[in-house]
Amino acid sequence: MSDVLHKLPEFISNHLALVALFFALLLAVIVTEILTLFRKYKELTPAGLTLLINREGPLMVDLSAYADFEKAHVPGSRHVAMSQFDPEHKDLAKAKDVPVVLIDKDGRATGKAAQRLVKAGFAKVYVLGGGVLAWQQAQLPVAKGKN
Repeated sequence: MSDVLHKLPEFISNHLALVALFFALLLAVIVTEILTLFRKYKELTPAGLTLLINREGPLMVDLSAYADFEKAHVPGSRHVAMSQFDPEHKDLAKAKDVPVVLIDKDGRATGKAAQRLVKAGFAKVYVLGGGVLAWQQAQLPVAKGKN
């Protein structure tokens, strides 16, 4: 161990770019984790969503493309096109006290929509991490078609 510590200053002086890149990546990971801790919505696993469905009956909004929604979606979810997603819509505004779960195909596009819901005053906002693909990988049932 002490041999490594003796060679560390030499390594750092010989590989400044590599060491700078390491610290930049480390800082990026730390900042990302801190932002995740302080965001106002939570990410659910498929098992976590199943528990939420069984306990609280959330409103599930699928923001996937319509073709992807018809191929497979979480049973009970409603399709809303991302371009038409509006937290102030009269039907959605009625659900401010109900848990709202945002779902998409792969879990990448729901973060901004969740932030919009939180900003509009929704108390319980969740996103399904990994989207419908994670739901399918967990071997949970999917619905097909328009409903």
